[in-house]
Amino acid sequence: MMKIGLYIHIPFCLQKCLYCDFPSNAGLAHLYQPYVAALCREISGLGGVLSGDIVDTIYIGGGTPTVLSGNDLSQILQQVHASFSIDEDAEISIEANPGTIDFGKLLALRAAGVNRISFGVQTFSDPLLLSIGRIHSAAQGLEAVKMAKSAGFIDINIDLMYGLPGQTTQQLRDSIQKAVELDVSHISGYGLKVEDGTPFATMHQQGTLILPDEEIDEEMYDLATQLLPTKGFTRYEISNFARAGYECRHNLKYWHYQPYIGVGAAAHSFWQGERRNNTADVVTYIRAVEQGMSPIEVRETPEKSTAMAEYVFLALRTVEGMSVPKFDRYFSADFFTYYGAVVTMLTGKHLIVATENKIFLTQIGMKYGNIVFRAFLP
Repeated sequence: MMKIGLYIHIPFCLQKCLYCDFPSNAGLAHLYQPYVAALCREISGLGGVLSGDIVDTIYIGGGTPTVLSGNDLSQILQQVHASFSIDEDAEISIEANPGTIDFGKLLALRAAGVNRISFGVQTFSDPLLLSIGRIHSAAQGLEAVKMAKSAGFIDINIDLMYGLPGQTTQQLRDSIQKAVELDVSHISGYGLKVEDGTPFATMHQQGTLILPDEEIDEEMYDLATQLLPTKGFTRYEISNFARAGYECRHNLKYWHYQPYIGVGAAAHSFWQGERRNNTADVVTYIRAVEQGMSPIEVRETPEKSTAMAEYVFLALRTVEGMSVPKFDRYFSADFFTYYGAVVTMLTGKHLIVATENKIFLTQIGMKYGNIVFRAFLP
């Protein structure tokens, strides 16, 4: 019997943010009901596959899951409980946009068993929210957290971003302070990346996207990573800070190379050493499931060298780092035989610390993690 994670993808938004390259779609409200029906059918079909396993984390992400009604989200979770064995202490998370929730929906989510909610606040500055295409206001961000507490949520995350167009270090400090004052359990801090195919990428090419310079961007990173621990939020992963006992257990599965199943359009799975991707096109997904066909578009078993690299750099995202004995057992291989030269190079640059049993990022390595991760790629 194995404990696994379940990811449920809701590929809808009321409006796409200007920086977003996630698989999500605006203007498809007419597909909400067919999608929920298809999603429940896919979940039901997996019940037999996972009959011998226990689901101990569920994560409903998007997109914006809370564009769906409380009844729709409850129906999805009812199907999950009907199809899988759910751990009595399961962490059940949902992502929410402050502009798409109300008290009734929050109560419905709690009644359906959701015990962790993650609000995509990004910033508590109205001008900055407008500049990145968010649909909510700073006041709605504050009110959403207060409503969630009134509805019975204790485990609440706030996403914040830095490096936004026109953002100052003081604005980031103000947003962090507001998040801390809300007494949430978890804060995630992400630096803006201009991704290909987004409106921001087009603006960047046209020279109309004015971003903070590298020095200010680094100043913001330093502020977040130094200030949050002084407020009781311990850093446990490159971008994530939590009060003791409130680390996101589902995301830890990804970083610890543990199995998970993804359902819904564009959902990814890692199961029995194989990576699987569902089709990202919502209509194609619905049609496939309605016809009793698999929505899986890609199935791939990574080569050993690729799998080893993934294992290493996912573990290195965490402050805890990577266990060398666990690596050796998982791959029936000696870590230092494969990566001795890489480890020597990275320790020489003060990016990692390596002992006989563990390797982990230094503070400098946390800041320049991508340099470290690339070094392990085959």
